[in-house]
Amino acid sequence: MGGVSGKLESPETKLEAKMVEAMQRRASKGTAIKSFNSIILKFPKIDESLRKCKAIFEQFDEDSNGALDHEELKKCLHKLGVCFTEEEIDDLFKACDVNEDMGIKFNEFVVLLCLVYLLKDNATESEAKSRMGVPSLEATFETLVDAFVLLDKNKDGYVSKNEMVQAINESGEHSSGPIATKRFEEMDWDKNGWVSFKEFLFAFTAWVGIEDFGDDED
Repeated sequence: MGGVSGKLESPETKLEAKMVEAMQRRASKGTAIKSFNSIILKFPKIDESLRKCKAIFEQFDEDSNGALDHEELKKCLHKLGVCFTEEEIDDLFKACDVNEDMGIKFNEFVVLLCLVYLLKDNATESEAKSRMGVPSLEATFETLVDAFVLLDKNKDGYVSKNEMVQAINESGEHSSGPIATKRFEEMDWDKNGWVSFKEFLFAFTAWVGIEDFGDDED
């Protein structure tokens, strides 16, 4: 585990603190994914599954402007059976509206739903069987959580560059250093040296081809 040290700073927001706590709880259960290569092999299936979110997104984009406003998002989460407080929904909206245009675009929506899935991880067993009433989608979200757990070697709720290098080394890549550096830079949006689950999800949606889905008709 050499070179794997924990993040020293505290989470920046209450939502991030909840995500870190949920991820640490989830990490204690381990991961079914064995290597970074096996994550890459799942890209096509993950892409196909995440694109099925488009129907949900369009259903609640009532004004068809390609983004969900605050009220549209509230209706969507309510329909999916997500019982979050007004403050929690507001925090999620702000966290996922990365370009701060007061609207959740499709790729932001995918990330938001996966964060909801993680945050509901402390639900009772009966609730957890289908946290949002979309079992096939939830299986994909579980794969994404598993992938993050694989990378987060010290289980502190963040991924460091050293952890990324270690994960790719374990995949047997000969040029693991440059590959890990590139992947890490794609994830570390705020350039603080640590990748949160939210940053990981935004990078992952871009890797599988769901970066700007607004003009895509498929």
